[in-house]
Amino acid sequence: MLIPIKITEKALIEIKNIIDNKNIPQDYSLRVGVKGGGCGGMSYLLGFDKPKTEDVQFEFEGIPILIEKRHMMFLMGMEVDFFDGTEARGFTFVNPDIPKRHDV
Repeated sequence: MLIPIKITEKALIEIKNIIDNKNIPQDYSLRVGVKGGGCGGMSYLLGFDKPKTEDVQFEFEGIPILIEKRHMMFLMGMEVDFFDGTEARGFTFVNPDIPKRHDV
């Protein structure tokens, strides 16, 4: 199966840290999604959830991932990264077709 998104090494480390330290239930997966609306366009979502019938499920480096089928076209090729700076920290979404970063 073609993996629709890429997760950087920094983001993988942070996701695994969250799973290990925040009591994420074993039957939950990482949900990646989008929320539309507003003049800012799409917002990208990241969280943990149980699988639903409308989800595409895959695994990336041992992390089970869920994406709603209707969100696939907005996430295809997207890279999830993690930024840990002195002023801010958090996950970012980078679309290789658009040279701008989208923070979560």
